[in-house]
Amino acid sequence: MAISTGDSVTLEYTGRLDDGTVFDTSREDVAAEAGLAEAQPDREFAPLTVEVGAEEVIEGMDEGLVGLESGETATLTLPPEKAYGERTDERVREFETEQLREMLGGQLPETGDQLEAQGGQLGDVVHVDEEVVRVDFNPDLAGETLEFEVEILNVD
Repeated sequence: MAISTGDSVTLEYTGRLDDGTVFDTSREDVAAEAGLAEAQPDREFAPLTVEVGAEEVIEGMDEGLVGLESGETATLTLPPEKAYGERTDERVREFETEQLREMLGGQLPETGDQLEAQGGQLGDVVHVDEEVVRVDFNPDLAGETLEFEVEILNVD
């Protein structure tokens, strides 16, 4: 039976960048080989179960699962617009240095630090000087074409 919107699907996956770098996986052996298990020691690498079409995964993954069948293996190539979007200057916000210092209880972030916005969005501090702090809220994988190897384990 082919996967359709609304189905619950359990799958194994490995996500790679254009250069072959593994950035995410459900497979423990792949995570160990790629250094992800060491970088995320508290994470359990296990099959993922999602409801197709419920926006539990990125758009291109949701769309790519439709039509696959239990037991099938496929490679899904997702352009940025179907993954994390393009990197944009609009997602780089500027804050007055003194105002941000007050918001952070007297502390000033340094370049490379990560800040959490009120809505929970994470941003990387990319510039700090006496007048302005710039924080980049683009997702880490924005602008990247992603390739996912998926193995469909079960469809309900």
